[in-house]
Amino acid sequence: MPQNRKHTLSALVQNQAGVLAHVAGMFAARGYNIDSLAVGRTEDPDLSRMTIVVRGDEDTLEQVRKQLGKIIPVVKVYDWTEQDLVQRDLMLVKVSATPERRPEIQSLIEMFQGKVVDIGPKFVMVEVTGPEAKIEAFLETCRPYGIKDVARTGIIAMPRHPRTIQTNGKE
Repeated sequence: MPQNRKHTLSALVQNQAGVLAHVAGMFAARGYNIDSLAVGRTEDPDLSRMTIVVRGDEDTLEQVRKQLGKIIPVVKVYDWTEQDLVQRDLMLVKVSATPERRPEIQSLIEMFQGKVVDIGPKFVMVEVTGPEAKIEAFLETCRPYGIKDVARTGIIAMPRHPRTIQTNGKE
């Protein structure tokens, strides 16, 4: 897939064994790389939502949408690329932190609205949630201290509802 712009897709799938492998296999068989993939149950226990971020041009993206739609357990495919989205990524990161440097690191954590979730003799583990750019910025800010380990969920997303302005009860 050409490395053009990012596209955010969502696939509503049957919540059953093997669906993730089937979808991942479709991408692999066609040589498409997945930037991010997150899967979780929806409000309906029989359905899960996959949020898939891929890069490519419009023609390639159209092929991805069509191929996803052909997979039997895929109920519906949404392309949210052109929509106003709320996107979040969750990261746990272990940052090297001697006791002397912890106040410095704590101020960075507060600046990024992170949360300390574990402390060891030579590190702090931080939880940061937000848009991908915020997660990346926090990582870059922490690099000079030393990053020991990182775990990320991948992006989840939902489109915002269109906003209308009401005046005296009228749009």
